Amino acid sequence: MRDLMANSMEIVGVGRSFQGEILRKMLHFLIALVPPLAAWNLPFTMLLLASGTIFYTAAEVARASGTSILLIGEITAVAARPRDRGKLVMGPVTLALGAMFSLLLYPEPSASIAIYALAFGDGLASLVGTMVRGPRMPFTGNKTISGSLACFLAVFLVALQIGGNAPVAVVLAIAATFLESLPTGDFDNILIPIGVGALATSLLHLSP
Repeated sequence: MRDLMANSMEIVGVGRSFQGEILRKMLHFLIALVPPLAAWNLPFTMLLLASGTIFYTAAEVARASGTSILLIGEITAVAARPRDRGKLVMGPVTLALGAMFSLLLYPEPSASIAIYALAFGDGLASLVGTMVRGPRMPFTGNKTISGSLACFLAVFLVALQIGGNAPVAVVLAIAATFLESLPTGDFDNILIPIGVGALATSLLHLSP
């Protein structure tokens, strides 16, 4: 009986963890809306990202103090990873900063490639790595081979579609996969777009 109860609790725990991962990646994929918004109105997009970051940070500080603001606190509580329990959840902040840095530092199409690498490469790596269990890579903070393959494929397709250069797309996909595999926690949301954007700008010979 105890074993049955323990197994049931484990299944529930896995289910909640998977639900949290789905929610995190849904929020993650929303950053893919930034390039078309920026193409329409760059100052508005930067203002939206900055104000959203400030509002979320205030809501998260309030949640950590025991007060939830609107639905932000509840959503954050569900989406938080076990490592984030009792801490400020900084993923959305670094996500927005990664997109903002891409827009500020790189011309098109490098900025869009960088942001899509963050949205789809990093997002799918985590999601596929959670759904498809398999061998894990050493020195990566428990990252999976299946997640890294998903990251490579997503970034390759995005870079090929936008840049139109297959060899460059392969290099950018390799770079994104390497950066995603580093055990940097939520700071990969900044590291990936900055690294991919800089490399894309160099390889595509774009002037600032």
